[in-house]
Amino acid sequence: MLEILERINADSNEITQMVELFDTLRPKRATDGARAVANVRTLTQLLKGNPAHANALRNYARNIIASRRHSSLYTEIGVLSSDGFFSELRTRIAYRILPPALGNDYLSEALDQIVYKRTDYLWMAAVPAEEWLALLDVVVHSEQRAVVQRGGNLMLPGLLEAIRTLSYRVCAIGLEPRLTNFHTEMETYESPFMVQNFEVNAYLDAYHRKLAGEEVDIDDARHLLVMLDQCDAVIAKIRKKALNQGTSIALTYLLVSLTQSLDRMRKLLFLVDVHLPGEENDLTRRAAAIALALELIEAHNNKYMVTDLLRDNIDLLARNVTENASHTGEHYVANTRRELGAMFSSAAGAGLIIGFMALFKILLSYLHAAPLVEAFLFSMNYSLGFVFIHLLHFTVATKQPAMTASRIASGLHSRDGRNIDIDSMAELCNKVLRTQVMAVLGNLAICIPTAWLIAMAWPHLTGHHLVSPDKAMHLLADIDPIHAPTLIYAAIAGVCLFVAGLISGYYDNKALYTCWAQRIAQLRGLSRLLGQERAQRLGVYLENNLGGLMGNFFFGILLGMMPFIGFVLGMPLDIRHVTFSSANFATAIVGLDHNVSWELVVTSIAGFLSIGIVNLLVSFGLALWVALRSRQVRFQHGWQLLKALGRRFRVGPVSFLFGSKEDAIPLIEKVDK
Repeated sequence: MLEILERINADSNEITQMVELFDTLRPKRATDGARAVANVRTLTQLLKGNPAHANALRNYARNIIASRRHSSLYTEIGVLSSDGFFSELRTRIAYRILPPALGNDYLSEALDQIVYKRTDYLWMAAVPAEEWLALLDVVVHSEQRAVVQRGGNLMLPGLLEAIRTLSYRVCAIGLEPRLTNFHTEMETYESPFMVQNFEVNAYLDAYHRKLAGEEVDIDDARHLLVMLDQCDAVIAKIRKKALNQGTSIALTYLLVSLTQSLDRMRKLLFLVDVHLPGEENDLTRRAAAIALALELIEAHNNKYMVTDLLRDNIDLLARNVTENASHTGEHYVANTRRELGAMFSSAAGAGLIIGFMALFKILLSYLHAAPLVEAFLFSMNYSLGFVFIHLLHFTVATKQPAMTASRIASGLHSRDGRNIDIDSMAELCNKVLRTQVMAVLGNLAICIPTAWLIAMAWPHLTGHHLVSPDKAMHLLADIDPIHAPTLIYAAIAGVCLFVAGLISGYYDNKALYTCWAQRIAQLRGLSRLLGQERAQRLGVYLENNLGGLMGNFFFGILLGMMPFIGFVLGMPLDIRHVTFSSANFATAIVGLDHNVSWELVVTSIAGFLSIGIVNLLVSFGLALWVALRSRQVRFQHGWQLLKALGRRFRVGPVSFLFGSKEDAIPLIEKVDK
């Protein structure tokens, strides 16, 4: 370290020696904060003992800064560009593979060469601000700080230019039609995004005149902060409105970019505000400068990270998707025995249809079509069947968890995000559990007899069994949980259920955001064909049910195409769904003329019940994880929740599984209030 300090050329603006100096500060492991602190302290002590080295380092750093433009450092690093989400995504992927060429014109390019390791922000953040301030105190003497306060700071012109650039950017984004359509009040009243730009320009013009030596009184920056707060209020209103009317990635990207720009403007205004006299305020400003520098370095290290872009921009869209799913999930939470009975009836209706869907799948397999054609036929059988079930308002048990998980997540975050009422959550989880049990029982209670009756009637209609003995043994082997990868295939089906839930929420959000009901009602040709009133009813129906229809359709596509995908990739991919597995069990028993051992019967029943449990757990777990992430909730009370559920089961096992006779107050209403 001392050898590098001795070699520093105070008149140079080359970056090489600064890179070498930072290399000596960097610990071997980015997480070794103690070593980083020790290295910074060592450099501070060396500079204290060698004032000539401190002066040389100060002049060398000034030359590096003075010879490079640095306003882009504050306006681009840590602030999304105006290119849009997908352009930014492509840029990040391309630059992760092949970074852009570096020059010597911008300070951000110098930063690229100095903190070139992606983990540098970790050890730099581990060093307390006091240590960085102590190092700066040695490099920048007290008389230099006085010069800074008088406006002679090398950084000041770049800071002022950055504030002006960010202000124009905020104004431009704030007038985007995507935002003004969500907040039409901006067209009636003066937009705060425009007003802040006018005020910022007036403030900066006065600031520049004062720097030029004119006698000008500069107002403090508090009135500008008020304008920025008004912009934040508009953003909050748009976000809240988007939860009800839907959103898009483009809108979310604009909101994130606006929020980042406003936050950066506040920090820069604090640094340049001349109305903060006193030693205490000077210390606060210097600490803020250190914090901003560390923030810029972290953002710089992660500027090509795709995961950060997705995390910042998908949150509102994911919240909308899961929020729409949670509204649907409310219909899958039974509060009384009457509602449980209604759920059983609805699931029984679905079981009847699934019995025939299992028949069609077996018949389609006898075509021995080409793999892609067979996958298409299986997909259409699943898709059209599930859509038909949805149109008749029946219920497939395993499709509930993706929706009810979002319902539970909304309950977790219903209070303040920190203090969660475990008893209320246990009550809701108990209702979800008993509803799931009743829905599964309803599906199986009708699906199995339906498949059995079809298989029994088939010889009378065709003269032969629906399935041969070999085919029957193959169907039973497919649901064997011990000697076949049945539960793995059930987990794959659970993933398909989870994806279908996301698709459903996505299309619900899309239908709201794009105003499907109004657009369909405006179709003149459709209105002439159906009549205006029927066209309006169709539009309202599609807006309210597009998610359910598309979710069921794509769920069928996923189930039908999964074996073909496995065939193409040479991987053992397949699906097992509880309802179809139970139907295949009944069909296989008839195909073997009921000549099966009790061990095989028990194994098969345990197989399709296990398939149902795995279907539920995987889809429910994934959906709950996404719903919690979208709400930025960390739930760490799983053990307490399990104990609360156990207490409820011990006190009343019958009411735990089948509910009480009395009508309970819906917990949904409690949570919403």
